[in-house]
Amino acid sequence: MAPTILVVDDDPDFVEITRTILLDEGYEVITAASGDEALRKVRSDKPDLILLDIMMDTILDGVNVSQELRDDPQLRQIPLVMISSITSTEHAEMFPTDEYLHVDGWLSKPIQPQDLLKVVSRFV
Repeated sequence: MAPTILVVDDDPDFVEITRTILLDEGYEVITAASGDEALRKVRSDKPDLILLDIMMDTILDGVNVSQELRDDPQLRQIPLVMISSITSTEHAEMFPTDEYLHVDGWLSKPIQPQDLLKVVSRFV
């Protein structure tokens, strides 16, 4: 059975492009457009990897999701890769730099397909 990857982002174009790239490589892909939806899908579908945007419903929605995953013993072992363009926005100063973030990897938007696949292959 192919590894399942949960792609979490509120940008439908980004989700569709990422989904297509991953499907073409043989991965199973599920998607969520918000932090709350992501947490529901993680609990029900138990993906092998989570690709999580930071800015969705709120500026730090993805950070909140990562903290919930870290605090849940059933979910904290699922690899988590943060994806964001926050470093190139006016919201960069809001990103928490003084606390531990439960992430295993980081990708900055825009993402080249080969970079995405390289990071995904590290974790699945």
